Amino acid sequence: MVSEPSRSAVKRERVRDYLMELVESCAPGDPIPSERTLCEQLGVSRPTLRSAVDELVTTGLLVREHGRGMFVARAKITQELAPARDAYRLPQASGSWASKVLEFTTVQAGARVGRRLHVSPAAEITYIARLRLVDDEPMAIEYLHVPAALVPGLQPGDMESGDFYDFLRERHGVRVHEAVQSIEPTVTNEEEARLIGVPVLSPALLFERLTKDTTGRPVEYVHSVYRGDRYRIVSRLALGDTAPATPLSAAQHHPGIPPGDLASRREVMTTGDVQPGS
Repeated sequence: MVSEPSRSAVKRERVRDYLMELVESCAPGDPIPSERTLCEQLGVSRPTLRSAVDELVTTGLLVREHGRGMFVARAKITQELAPARDAYRLPQASGSWASKVLEFTTVQAGARVGRRLHVSPAAEITYIARLRLVDDEPMAIEYLHVPAALVPGLQPGDMESGDFYDFLRERHGVRVHEAVQSIEPTVTNEEEARLIGVPVLSPALLFERLTKDTTGRPVEYVHSVYRGDRYRIVSRLALGDTAPATPLSAAQHHPGIPPGDLASRREVMTTGDVQPGS
């Protein structure tokens, strides 16, 4: 049975977003305010704040130094897998995929999400948290941010059936064209572990994606947590100019990306592989 998110989970997610915005505005090695100061600024309890801080420490964005406080961690090294002129091909992941909406609301974008979507921090966005299931088993949690002006009339049921990119195209005339996505290791916090049915601090994959339409306008910012015990990414590298291009089906599910009509070019093929349960 799928569990609903608690109020504390929603509050922790917003504290996490605030802390990530703080990290992005600082240089590596910069101190961040004390837990007491942050609790007062955000109006949250110490356990709620500490849970979000612990997550960022575990994922390598913050470091704690005994007797000194918390600091922004050194930047991670990024390795490009394909030349900029080519795009990822996104083949099918196995299994029958479905979605369950956990939260659906309209909120202000805030500074961090606003920068990604190129909208004012005060602009309204539609925020959706949904559980992704494969063969009725929880596999991932997705947090979607979409400019509200792009999707008037969007309902929770629209996010549980059909293809969101098809919905954008057919109902709102928005055609997605490209996306930039990062993938890195993480661990599950208490709420994520409860929702996807794994122990707390289990290995997981963190996807972050910014999707743009044919005009270059950002239309969607998503971050997702995929369980690491059942999901893996395999990259097949085409090193020559004669690699065959395999056409993609609109009904396929792609790692960290809902089914859609993104470009199908050659250079790197990234495959989502769902592992059988033990």
